[in-house]
Amino acid sequence: MKTYLDAILAFHRQRALADTRSFQELFDSASAVLPCRGFAQAITVESQTRLAVIAEIKRRSPSKGNLNIDVDPAVLAQQYELGGASCLSVLTDVEHFAGSSEDLQIAHRAVGLPVLRKDFTVDARDICDARLMGADAVLLIAAALTAAEMASFHEIATSLGLDVLVEVHDERELEIALSAQATMIGVNQRNLVTFQVDHERAVRMGGVIPSGVVRVAESGVRGPDDAQSLRDAGYDAVLVGETLMTASDPVESLRSLRRA
Repeated sequence: MKTYLDAILAFHRQRALADTRSFQELFDSASAVLPCRGFAQAITVESQTRLAVIAEIKRRSPSKGNLNIDVDPAVLAQQYELGGASCLSVLTDVEHFAGSSEDLQIAHRAVGLPVLRKDFTVDARDICDARLMGADAVLLIAAALTAAEMASFHEIATSLGLDVLVEVHDERELEIALSAQATMIGVNQRNLVTFQVDHERAVRMGGVIPSGVVRVAESGVRGPDDAQSLRDAGYDAVLVGETLMTASDPVESLRSLRRA
């Protein structure tokens, strides 16, 4: 069955085919920028005493529509920092999420937190772009890539100093991630066909991710109870978008999640 991810990936792969830029030139430019802030390290330090929160800037969702379409990335990033976020995640997909590279750059300049570029990486040049726009980490989605692409992209990202969050949904994808030497794994609780959140999947997967790997639960974290159950399942961090983007008080909402 076709999913929303299939259509998005088809769009991004078609655009990559039309991209005539030199990978080597982009890689050389990306290698020369300032060092990353340390995304995984921030989570590791915070998770020693409490659940870390990766707070997301996400203007809209393909399934939910507009969330906070006119948000100021600088103001929201500062609210997230005040609320105690360990890291930020910023959607840069323009067509499907109304994000942009400018959103990431503005948020990155506004705070001292490490920032993940949340997008659909289908080409090696996407990784260079992430580093050039100031990202400290990049997302690789196992469901979107072949095992060979995963391994290659992971190596390119780490060679540029980027941390890599590898997103998986099940044990098979976890094996692909681990074969690529992933050290930070995110479990997406949302079913890509039904859009329903499956908390049991996250709990199950939390028990099979090897120790020493940074564990992140993604999607569907609605409040402190969800955060606590994921902390109990062994997760170091939760990545939260819609709950914070639609909150009347993002600072207090974030603080309540961190109490887990």
